[in-house]
Amino acid sequence: VFIITFSAFQAFSGKYVNTTDEGDYKCVCCGEVLFRSDRKFLSSCGWPSFSAAFEEKIIRRLDNSHGICRTEVICKKCHAHLGHVFDDGPAPTGERFCINSVSLNFEPVKPA
Repeated sequence: VFIITFSAFQAFSGKYVNTTDEGDYKCVCCGEVLFRSDRKFLSSCGWPSFSAAFEEKIIRRLDNSHGICRTEVICKKCHAHLGHVFDDGPAPTGERFCINSVSLNFEPVKPA
C-alpha cells in the first residue's frame, strides 16, 4: 500500500505502458473510473500516458519532492497516488497524465 499512496515505479516497467485496447482505467484501490482508453496515447516517458482524466474524480496537488516542482495526481475518492500531470501533452488539452500502472486496473470494453 505504501507504493500506491506515495511512490512511483521505474519507467517502462508497468503492464499498461503499451496497452492500446479499448476500455476504462480504474483506481486499483477503490475501483473509481479515472481514465478512458480514447484519451490514452503512447509516449516516450515510460508510464501510461493520458491526455485527460475524469476531472471530478481526481485531485491535483503541488509536489515539490526530489527538487522538482510538478503536479501530483491522486484519486479523489481514496487519495491513492496515481502519478503526475505535465503540460507537454497532445491537443486538445496539452496535458500528459503520467500514471503508474500499479495504480490502475484496466477493464476492457465488453463485446456487444
